[in-house]
Amino acid sequence: MCGITGAVWTNPSKKILPEILSRMTAAISHRGPDDEGFFFNQNEKAGPRVALGFRRLSIIDLNSSRQPLGNEDGTIQIVFNGEIYNFRELRSELMESGHRFSTNGDAEVIVHLYEQHGYECFSKLNGMFSLAIWDSPRQRLVLARDRLGQKPLVYRNEGDRLLFASELKSLLAVPNIPREINPTAIDEFLTYQYVPHPNSILKGFNKLPPGHFAIYENKHLSVERYWHPTFEENSEISVDDAVGKLRELFDSSVQMRMQSDVPLGAFLSGGVDSSLVAASMTHQSDQSIKTFSIGFPIKEFDESAYATQVAKHLHTDHHRFTVTPDATDILDQLVYLYDEPFGDSSAIPTWYVSKLTREHVTVSLSGDGGDELFAGYNRYKAVRLSERIDQLGPIRNLLAAKFWQAIPTSSKQKSKIRQLKRFSQALGLPVLRRYLDWIGIYNAERRAELYRDDFACKLNDFDSIWFLQDSYGKLTQRDSVSAISLTDLQTYLPCDLNTKVDIASMGHGLECRQPFLDHRLVEFAASLPVQMKLKSGRGKWLLHKAFADRIPSNIFGRSKMGFGVPISHWFRTDLKTLLHDSVLGQHAAIHDYFSKPAIQCLFDQHQRNEFDHSYRLWSLLMLEMWFQRWGK
Repeated sequence: MCGITGAVWTNPSKKILPEILSRMTAAISHRGPDDEGFFFNQNEKAGPRVALGFRRLSIIDLNSSRQPLGNEDGTIQIVFNGEIYNFRELRSELMESGHRFSTNGDAEVIVHLYEQHGYECFSKLNGMFSLAIWDSPRQRLVLARDRLGQKPLVYRNEGDRLLFASELKSLLAVPNIPREINPTAIDEFLTYQYVPHPNSILKGFNKLPPGHFAIYENKHLSVERYWHPTFEENSEISVDDAVGKLRELFDSSVQMRMQSDVPLGAFLSGGVDSSLVAASMTHQSDQSIKTFSIGFPIKEFDESAYATQVAKHLHTDHHRFTVTPDATDILDQLVYLYDEPFGDSSAIPTWYVSKLTREHVTVSLSGDGGDELFAGYNRYKAVRLSERIDQLGPIRNLLAAKFWQAIPTSSKQKSKIRQLKRFSQALGLPVLRRYLDWIGIYNAERRAELYRDDFACKLNDFDSIWFLQDSYGKLTQRDSVSAISLTDLQTYLPCDLNTKVDIASMGHGLECRQPFLDHRLVEFAASLPVQMKLKSGRGKWLLHKAFADRIPSNIFGRSKMGFGVPISHWFRTDLKTLLHDSVLGQHAAIHDYFSKPAIQCLFDQHQRNEFDHSYRLWSLLMLEMWFQRWGK
């Protein structure tokens, strides 16, 4: 697990000098505290110049595999961030074809695989990765990112220069780089609590989408997709066959991710997915595994008792940390690490569980992806219910009527009446826009109330729903729950969950591996009929059927809590002053975009306990803190 950065240029005035590359690499040193390396080809008489930088976190082949790393004659060079779990099998095949290796690691395998198969090599990799390959004979740079977006890759194409890095902050270390705000990215951030790929908060910067590679050649950049999942339903599979295949694929995925030359453990929240990962690790290990969890002093957000129960059941070496309001002292560090506006408040416990875990191990497995693959989120039940209501015609119109909104409701974010009102309010909308209304931090109406007129004009007719439509449009042959959950798999998962875990874990030099995101398991789970996932009002039905013997029965039956933090309470107590001074202060940068009276209204309603605006206020706080740290 590492950090990569570099550039290719033809314009001498835009050259990346060694001291600049050193700054770019140093900006991501937290991703690789063990080693650094550099490659330059500036001595060539013709053609583009190249600079590659690398920071290493040693996991496999500890005493070798330094990067940048080349083939036998040095004409192909790579910088690579991630892990390839099937690299030993690929290495054997390549050796049979005549390739010679000087290391025992996975990076060199990719070099020779590229030599052998060209761009098709990425489809042969089972792992998580972002990488850059300099192909000197063809004078081209190739960038690539794993199928589910577990590893990040950002770039800036200037025509006569291409810059790339694991994180935006590395590119911002280049002298005279412009920092012009992308207005539509602000609209997207307030909708989703992240800026979706391929966009960035800054104009001229892009994220390479998951499952894609890019080619920079002759001053031209082209981006192509190499992973083309059809996500067609296998309606013929029996429950018994599905159970057997699921157990086989899941245990295989976990076993592959337990390969390490350094100590490893697992995040354990006490939910189904992380518990199953820990159970599979225990099942396949002859030693007690180390597990790590986070708790809160506020019961509504505290899952630690369930994590402790699972740990005792599995006989793991368990470690627990309690997060208090003092934890918000790390906000400045989070804004630095997430160098784009990022509004998921669970970054706080993720940061802390990563810190706790890194004190004991270097690699940790997590349960991310299980909800999207097996319909675990409560919102999928709402999708199923609304699908049935849509078939009722006039009754749907009655349920969507405005008078429902006049019913008094609790100020609590998770109150049943409040959720019912939000559900019914969106019933009159088309399926995808209805879903966006449910999951969006600010829906279209609230964003319109918030925006200043001059900022709204810059958006023209921009509609942030495009990001969901791009994936959902390819899934119209599936039922609504499958289509929505698989849309989440390609949008919410890489842009929110994977970003959150990658940045928080790498901020502590911890490698996090996600067994549910093995592409073999993903493609299998995606093909399953919805009735094997959501049945009798229960999500993850097939997981329960396949693994009921491995973890306590009440873990499957309990309500899903999520990995949230009590910011609603904090904003009325410990964080009230910070929030007020940040978003309503005289010099707040967000006032250039948003109406101060509208912000004041959100703040006042929350303080009077009239309405829980905690997620909306948190997004504003994170955006303002981002402006203060990165927007200048």
